[in-house]
Amino acid sequence: MSKIAGFDINDEWILSCRGRKNNPDPLRPYAWLVEKERTPAGTIEEVLTVFLTNRECPFHCLMCDLWKNTVDEPLPDGALAGQLEGALTNAGTVKHIKLYNSGSFFDKRAVPVREREAIASIVKGFETVIVECHPFFINDECPDFRDKTGADLQVAMGLECANPRILSLLNKRMTLGDFADRTEFLLDNDIFTRAFILLRPPFLEEEEAIFWSKRSIDFAFDTGCECCTIIPVRGGNGSMEKLQENGLFGLPSLTSLERVLEYGIEKQAGRVFADTWDLELFSKCNKCYKSRLERITEMNLQQRIIWDIECDCR
Repeated sequence: MSKIAGFDINDEWILSCRGRKNNPDPLRPYAWLVEKERTPAGTIEEVLTVFLTNRECPFHCLMCDLWKNTVDEPLPDGALAGQLEGALTNAGTVKHIKLYNSGSFFDKRAVPVREREAIASIVKGFETVIVECHPFFINDECPDFRDKTGADLQVAMGLECANPRILSLLNKRMTLGDFADRTEFLLDNDIFTRAFILLRPPFLEEEEAIFWSKRSIDFAFDTGCECCTIIPVRGGNGSMEKLQENGLFGLPSLTSLERVLEYGIEKQAGRVFADTWDLELFSKCNKCYKSRLERITEMNLQQRIIWDIECDCR
């Protein structure tokens, strides 16, 4: 438990702030999409992302809203494999796939061993399989799953913030040492690691947030990560609104995201992406937003700094 400004940041408080779940269908993925992404080899190719409906993650991170699309009871046997097969029916031909399950793919309570083996069979033929996981669940089952898929496996882990104090306040139950240790384990097993990095988590002002996002990129690459994704923090989960009401959280600006993305790309230490989901939330100008979104998207793909956008708002 961590305490700050009168708030006890723990599971009980975070859960008490929540609203209702979205009641997703346990037999269907709650979303899927195909988008272009730059590969480690430098090519730009389509990637299928399947958002599997799953049970809730046992970790209750302060900023997380993925619980909204989870179910409270264990899924029926074969449900996850069935969800995946359904998504593949409509996805067309792609060579790379992301499987996001609102938690940790190698958590046996979320993805039982038999289900994981079925999924491994389904994704055979893909060149790349990307899953998400908390460092706590990273073990020998990762290379075992990779071998069964016959694909290159990448594991995305939430580094969140390289500031130890901020990381402890996020209720992540992970240290920087834990992240570095599991990244080294994955690298030793020829598995690439992606780091999710937060832009302006709670308790940081804007310039502090930019500084720590940059330091988090440095930390991720220093530990051996191949890719970093910068995620601007939004509200919507209850606890973030409580913190915002008390001056402990604020949305980052689009300019801050651009600055951090540019820093990461200029390092040329690995791929750096800016998450563009709901990006309009962070824009204060309707006049230049679409052009800036196009610029960020293009930098994600090209991994180089491109034209700047001029606007009276800047």
